[in-house]
Amino acid sequence: MRPFLLLASRDHDEVADDEYRAFCAYAGLEPEHLHRVRAEAGPLPQIRLEDYSGVILGGSPFTASDPREEKDPVQRRVEEEIGVLLRRIVEADFPFLGACYGVGLLGSQMGAVIDRHFGEPVGPVKVRLSAVGLRDPLCAGLEPAFHAFVGHKEAVRTLPPHAALLAGSDTCPVQMFRFRRNLYATQFHPELDVAGLERRIDAYRHSGYFPPHEAEQVKERARGARVSEPQKILANFVSRYAAGD
Repeated sequence: MRPFLLLASRDHDEVADDEYRAFCAYAGLEPEHLHRVRAEAGPLPQIRLEDYSGVILGGSPFTASDPREEKDPVQRRVEEEIGVLLRRIVEADFPFLGACYGVGLLGSQMGAVIDRHFGEPVGPVKVRLSAVGLRDPLCAGLEPAFHAFVGHKEAVRTLPPHAALLAGSDTCPVQMFRFRRNLYATQFHPELDVAGLERRIDAYRHSGYFPPHEAEQVKERARGARVSEPQKILANFVSRYAAGD
């Protein structure tokens, strides 16, 4: 089987490593079948799409919709380099799944309106599949309504032209969409469980997602939720797109 590629951009080593382990575990992939590139660590290497079964873009502390002049040089470089790769992915309709940060980057490529209007605090939200989502292969086996973990400053306000809305929530109408046949993005984190979210709360408590003194309360809200459905999306992605050598 050709491996999958995980594009990561987290500068916190513990969180980055935990994210990688979670994607491996819930996608059902051994480490040799999920190659990771940490885009924030240095220039992207040359990536041949034909070497991979699909591409996953993980979350990030970056906010794609911020004005360019407010972004530091690392973020500008990361977004420029991933943008070049994304244009190739879109042109080829190559299997792609973006999680959280991926909504902003893929959506921007496709002409979506991305801004801070539908940001959500860290914690669980109830996500509902649309009629289209109920029939989509990446949502196979999911309950029509389920809890997922979110925590984002930006979101899609207006979908890209011709995109299919697959899921939404009361506080964020676009929680998952598909463009063309093989390009997907979720606003929620399909790889996150309670333990992983707690590690991110500790790592990013001073990053503006919540008042730092409320970190323990945010953890308590997370512990009270049953979040087991979103991870099925990762397994479905791998099952659908795993390609032989």
